[in-house]
Amino acid sequence: MKSTLSPLQQRVLEILAPMSPRWTLSGGGALAGFHCAHRTTRDLDLFWHGQATLPEAPQQAERLLVAAGMQVATIQRSPTVARLKATQGDDGVVLDFDAEPVPTVEAPAEHAVGRARILVDTRHEILVNKLGTLLNRAEPRDLVDLRELLASGGDLRRALLGAARKDGGFSALTVGWSLEGFDVIKKALALGMSERDARELDAFRQRLRDEIAALAKP
Repeated sequence: MKSTLSPLQQRVLEILAPMSPRWTLSGGGALAGFHCAHRTTRDLDLFWHGQATLPEAPQQAERLLVAAGMQVATIQRSPTVARLKATQGDDGVVLDFDAEPVPTVEAPAEHAVGRARILVDTRHEILVNKLGTLLNRAEPRDLVDLRELLASGGDLRRALLGAARKDGGFSALTVGWSLEGFDVIKKALALGMSERDARELDAFRQRLRDEIAALAKP
């Protein structure tokens, strides 16, 4: 599979690979670089599974990136999340760091990036997480990712069960309600998506809503 990560994104992952404790690449970066390659991404999501805080991760990452000749700016930093921007020349990449104390439903797998090896969340883990995000945000890219993951063999029933395990407030019924009120076409058009693509994505939203409703029936 051909990665859609930029050369800078791949280099940043390689540079940060030695960090300890180890992080796991998830979200759009994992899909673009190691699973589906169906879209590009501006951000790289690095999760510290099993950790409640990020005590030294941002500082450690900044030291490694600066030593490699990059400029690093802090956009956000708290005990549990951090956002940095690494820049080299005219190119830049945003790094989102998240402490993730909730256990994964499926263990991450090792993948090669350059001369290093990193942990990457599995397709199923990302599918579970994407369903969970529907309760907290409504973004067209999440539906694009869900459509790709399900089309490539994702198990919706199993993922719904996994999402409920990770989040006690999650249920098939609540995510169905979220999909019902998601104005996909308006948001997709505002992001520059063509009207045809926006309507196709909205049709997927309706199918997904119906499938989840059917699975939620006793």
